[in-house]
Amino acid sequence: MEKEFPELGLQRQECTEMSWVESFVYHNEFRDGESLDVLLTRKPNFHVGSFKAKSDYIEEPIPEDALEGMLGMLYEEAVGRGWIALYPSGGKLNEISESSIPFPHRAGNLYNVRYYVDWDEEAGNITASKIHMSWIRKLYDYMTPYVSKNPRATYFNFRDLDIGVDNIEGDTTSTFNNIAQASTWGTKYFKNNFYKLVHVKTRVDPTNFFTDEQSIPPLLSH
Repeated sequence: MEKEFPELGLQRQECTEMSWVESFVYHNEFRDGESLDVLLTRKPNFHVGSFKAKSDYIEEPIPEDALEGMLGMLYEEAVGRGWIALYPSGGKLNEISESSIPFPHRAGNLYNVRYYVDWDEEAGNITASKIHMSWIRKLYDYMTPYVSKNPRATYFNFRDLDIGVDNIEGDTTSTFNNIAQASTWGTKYFKNNFYKLVHVKTRVDPTNFFTDEQSIPPLLSH
């Protein structure tokens, strides 16, 4: 940090070294030294109201003026609690082939960026929700020139229905149509591993019993 970002004036005593998984305990606001077992509860240690998250993968350094524009959007009055987090890649992530397991975002990515906004307005306040949703979508559109392309990759755990959903209530008789529609979001999460997951789904759940807005479709018609 002293070499790459000396202007920050960061001191060693201001930093805490930890493993990748320990950082998730920290970001979920548990106490210092808390056991990793708290992650198994799948509950963060903070209030979760209404929120919207989107994400991107960055393959090339973002120009400084673009970063300033991105950060400047956080100060828009209508937002309130928007934030941006950068999750670095490299290390062990780069040593594993992108086709080894479903998670494909390996070598070639500098980091994952997460855009997030949350709000506490009364449930059912459609006007307030639209304001916050509009802001994060505007930010996502702004970042288009600076992120991965073909596909514009995103992280599955930051589920984003904006990138596409399955036709759950519509015609489900065409296997080709089901897979083509699901690939609009599936390749963004899993790249070419999406098609491997289609074959896995066909073997373990051919009737598509376990389904949601972004579930992997089986090859068989149902």
